[in-house]
Amino acid sequence: VQLQESGPGLMKPSQTLSLTCTISGVSITTKNYYWSWIRRPPGKGLEWIGYIAPSGSAYYSPSLKSRTSISRDTSKNQVTLQLTSVTPEDTAVYYCARDTWDGSVWSGYDYWGQGTQVTVSS
Repeated sequence: VQLQESGPGLMKPSQTLSLTCTISGVSITTKNYYWSWIRRPPGKGLEWIGYIAPSGSAYYSPSLKSRTSISRDTSKNQVTLQLTSVTPEDTAVYYCARDTWDGSVWSGYDYWGQGTQVTVSS
């Protein structure tokens, strides 16, 4: 299983960030696998942004929900993150990662992309 993030490295405030995670080795519609976006701002810890479930439903962090959309393209086996109205506070390394839900317990992230740096600056 491999995950690869891609997207613009530099953005201006108020723009919409769009990142793509291309997954290989497993179908993104596989039961029990949830595909998350996570970020790490400089000097801070990891922040969960949201995930998309095998059903295609998406769930978001309450703090980012109003600006976030996660979708998928099953024909390309890709998951996409969109974050609107970015500010310098959205500067971070953005990761996609896989978690597993067995119906009662989350297994934890077992596969990660290498991350992609996004810098928001005027």
